[in-house]
Amino acid sequence: MSAGHYGHQQSPGYRQAPVRRRRRPGRVIGFVLVALLLAVVGMWVYVDTSLSRSDALPDYEGRPADTPGTNWLLVGSDARDDLTDEQKDDLATGDAAGRRTDTIMLLHIPEGSGKSTLVSIPRDSYVDIPDNGKNKVNAAFAFGGGPLLARTVEGATGIRIDHYMEVGFGGFANVVDAVGGVEMCLDEPLKDPLAGLDLPAGCQELEGSQALGFVRTRAFATADLQRVQNQRAFLSALADKATSAGTLLNPFRSIPLVFAATDSVSVGDGDHLHHLAAMALGMSGGVDNVTVPVGSTPTMPGVGSVVQWDRENALRLFGALEKDEAVPADLLQQPK
Repeated sequence: MSAGHYGHQQSPGYRQAPVRRRRRPGRVIGFVLVALLLAVVGMWVYVDTSLSRSDALPDYEGRPADTPGTNWLLVGSDARDDLTDEQKDDLATGDAAGRRTDTIMLLHIPEGSGKSTLVSIPRDSYVDIPDNGKNKVNAAFAFGGGPLLARTVEGATGIRIDHYMEVGFGGFANVVDAVGGVEMCLDEPLKDPLAGLDLPAGCQELEGSQALGFVRTRAFATADLQRVQNQRAFLSALADKATSAGTLLNPFRSIPLVFAATDSVSVGDGDHLHHLAAMALGMSGGVDNVTVPVGSTPTMPGVGSVVQWDRENALRLFGALEKDEAVPADLLQQPK
């Protein structure tokens, strides 16, 4: 053959230039999504394992049986152990020995569709406390912490508690600040020096210390009975803000909120972060509000002024929750 037949043949020592592979955009996006997913999962696991837990719901003989729906015991304690003197001044908490509860609520999330029910249990409710006789319900927390309080509430209501959450003064304020404050609308000015509170009438954004004062103040004619209504209204508004798109899709809100919740709340041994998320979602969009019906407010020797329940209507209330049915309309209250 002539040399012409080899015109396209490579000469000795010639090397073909390497072919650059084009990066596929889909593959890059996939890597980014996987990395983000791993980061989210990692943070979720870290936060979940960092939650403070206690054996708040131990089994005992005679405990109420499981019922449809999910029941939470929500406790706001006056714990000041983790507050500095400066924080106590900023939050107007003062100093107090021992541990008591400023807030006791039972949240019932129905098994199917329908609104959740948020029940306020007045802290002066006169009930049987196991092994401690009759006393105010918040004395159960002082005597035996979360476990004795939960058992006392179960005994008084006949409702089995599935989950437990407790938050102290500082933790509550931190959560409110993490979501950027919560809007509340007041019909009239609200001033209470003991709670560090001086709010004008109208709609306004409450930051952490103001929110704490708002849910603590008893500067009303009906004292604790009005306070529990304010507590329910604020908690519902806080749940709405925490589960809103503006919070969840904003990393400058959602990430501080997650870590504030981790540092602020104590839950039962079997509770996890997804339970807390389900609780918040169960409250978003509004709840049915009710205070345990009050029969009288006598003064008991050695105990002081107490709240005695209207037994007939209390049985109607807790009977409906036990069956996962709607609470009778005449027992419901409009949120303030």
